[in-house]
Amino acid sequence: MGNNGALWVILVVFGIVVNKMNTVKTAPQKVYNSCFRHGIDEKRRIQIPAKWRPEEESTELTMIPWPKHNVGNCLRVLPPAQMAQLMADIDAMPKGDEKKIYLKRFIGSESAQVTLDKAGRICVPDEMARKADIKDEAVLSGLLDCFEIWNPVRFEKAKAADAVLAHEAFKFME
Repeated sequence: MGNNGALWVILVVFGIVVNKMNTVKTAPQKVYNSCFRHGIDEKRRIQIPAKWRPEEESTELTMIPWPKHNVGNCLRVLPPAQMAQLMADIDAMPKGDEKKIYLKRFIGSESAQVTLDKAGRICVPDEMARKADIKDEAVLSGLLDCFEIWNPVRFEKAKAADAVLAHEAFKFME
């Protein structure tokens, strides 16, 4: 993408490469970075950092219990674009792949749409709070394109485990 916001698209037509300039108007992508520790009230509401809040008040975020970490579940919160990408990635899996239907069933039945209230809080559904062991306090951890909500003790364990792998992971950045 150039300085003028234009995107160069290369079209291949009958083996001939043609350059065409298309102007793309997109909203700047929200970046979910940093870590925040917030209390959770008796209704299981947690404050979302102002810089992470969607511009549109009625925007639905998708909350999914995320069982991928060996220290226990957390809750992954996806903005609409990331949820659409997740659905596209699952749909792109081969039709005969058993994991495809498992993922569709799990995400479809275990996830919830949440919106922010006027105070910038989301309500963590009871069953999700239980699965992620989230009670009176939580850590919100940015993943750049989405964020996670963690039990503070589990988060520290996950962070320690991640630190062990960081050296190898950062090799991909060079």
